[in-house]
Amino acid sequence: MSEPILYVNGAFVPESEARISVLDHGLLYGDGVFETACAWNGRIFKLDAHIERGFRSMAAIALEPPVDRAALKLLVIETVRRNKLRDAYIKWMVTRGCNGKPLMDPADCVPGLIILAQPYINRATEDRIKRGLRLKTVAVRRPSGEVLDPQIKSLNYLNLVLAKLEAKAAGADEALLLDTRGRLCEVTGCNLFAVHGGRLMTPKHDILFGITRATVIELASDAGLAAEERDMELYQAYTADELFICSTAGGLLPVAELDGRPIGPGKPGPVFQQLYDAYQALIASDRHGTEVYDRVTA
Repeated sequence: MSEPILYVNGAFVPESEARISVLDHGLLYGDGVFETACAWNGRIFKLDAHIERGFRSMAAIALEPPVDRAALKLLVIETVRRNKLRDAYIKWMVTRGCNGKPLMDPADCVPGLIILAQPYINRATEDRIKRGLRLKTVAVRRPSGEVLDPQIKSLNYLNLVLAKLEAKAAGADEALLLDTRGRLCEVTGCNLFAVHGGRLMTPKHDILFGITRATVIELASDAGLAAEERDMELYQAYTADELFICSTAGGLLPVAELDGRPIGPGKPGPVFQQLYDAYQALIASDRHGTEVYDRVTA
């Protein structure tokens, strides 16, 4: 394989030549934001939605965008094109940049932009779908919006990393995080859905409002399934007929076990399968897809 090409602060460069300053606030303080998108069959799924959410994150932390929306869209497309990918994992990061001082004061920092594209990393493998995931409720809590709003996709994901470490140490696949009041929030980097009697419910507080989460709600509506955003306790998870998680990078994945308790019959259920099939059909179609290879880019 040829060396991956990245966009870094104004230029496309081979990965081995990609450089940022050691004084960049993104490195020193996690001061920046990111977005993850995916391409299938040469189309980037819901690219505009990801760009809009990224701009909201920048606005929330008073970070001046290094380029406008149209330019960012063209740069993301061009990064995928230069790597000759049709199925791609795409990530872009906007950092506060640096001002030449290893200090927290961001005055005079020049924002930076990094875009990468790699072959798609499939987390929803046939084996994981067949057996389902094992989740563990962890001691690490999801910070509330009073601390750092989870809707900001900041470069500081240490909270989620610590949760994943705790879950892995206990032999689980993923961590389930609660908020400081004990309500269900998220699985590490993923939104959560529970199925009760053919109805879907999903947490609404202290979460990232995921683009795939919104897609699942749309697909449920198309299928005639009610989906409610609500406060949820562990009781709703333990007693669910089905649990599943979703994310842009991971797609939809079923949960077979939570804290040693089987969920429903302990295997993926019919509602998950229906929504999984609908999601796979959607991303394989040209709906919501931005074409990579039949348009002129900068």
